[in-house]
Amino acid sequence: MSLLTPEPGLLFWMMISFGIALLILVRYGFPVILKAVEKRKNYIDASIQAAREAQEELGKVVETGERMLTEARREQNAILKETTRLKEQLIGEARAGAAAESEKMLAAARSRIEAEREEALRTIRREVSTLSVQLAERILRERLGDEQEQMKMIDRLLDEVDISKS
Repeated sequence: MSLLTPEPGLLFWMMISFGIALLILVRYGFPVILKAVEKRKNYIDASIQAAREAQEELGKVVETGERMLTEARREQNAILKETTRLKEQLIGEARAGAAAESEKMLAAARSRIEAEREEALRTIRREVSTLSVQLAERILRERLGDEQEQMKMIDRLLDEVDISKS
């Protein structure tokens, strides 16, 4: 049974060895270990804080993005309304311009038609007067074929001129 019960000398040296090892660990090992554990704890705390800040920042970014998206949609709707209004305005102006242009063209056509009608009337009058003169000339030639008839006609015309003067 000597294996199960240690001898007092061995126990004494084991206690002293353990004490020295414990003192060395407390003096030199634990501060380094505690410093490493503290450093790790601070790193984890800083990481957690950074994660919280990142999460808050992400929330702000998402909120800002949603606001920007809402504003962009609002601006898009305003631009579409303005574009529609401008389109309607341009169409109205084009229609008014087309109506004015067609009215101008109709007025020009009417004026051309009137001028052509006047020209046609002048031409007809000219032709009628020419035909009348030619007809009168033929009639006079037939009636005034001899000299005696010519003299009668001259006398009658002179009498008419005298009557109109008085």
